[in-house]
Formats: sequence, C-alpha cells, structure tokens
Amino acid sequence: MASNQQTRPAIGELAKDSGTGRIGVVMGEIGGRVQMRPVRGGKEWDALPNDVVAPSAREELSARLAVRNGNSRVPL
Repeated sequence: MASNQQTRPAIGELAKDSGTGRIGVVMGEIGGRVQMRPVRGGKEWDALPNDVVAPSAREELSARLAVRNGNSRVPL
C-alpha cells in the first residue's frame, strides 16, 4: 500500500535543509543531527532531522547543473 509520508533522504543522497534552504549531500547522522555537505564539496553543516527533505525536481536539477558547470571551468 502506498503512503503519502515522505522519508528522509539516505546517506549519499541529495537533500534540502529546509531550515536554511541549502541543498547538500547527506553524510551521516550523529547526536540527533544530520550532517550535510555542499554538493560541490566544502565544510559540512548540521541540520535538524525534521528539516532534511528530498529536494524538488527543479532544485535537484539546479544543484546538479551547478556542479556540471563548475567542472567545465576546471582546466584539463
């Protein structure tokens, strides 16, 4: 039976921290907080578990496109 209840994205998946509006990759959970890393790398931040949700299709596409565009600027 299908459920309308959404589940939190798993480790390694793209997610949105609705508390800050940031998109990142779920890295783990410690001490009741979810650790997230920016899509292009960088310093992790802690998010409240209830704030971590799946991004909309538009948000996910935008994040992935930003990574792709950033990679295209790196000299070979």
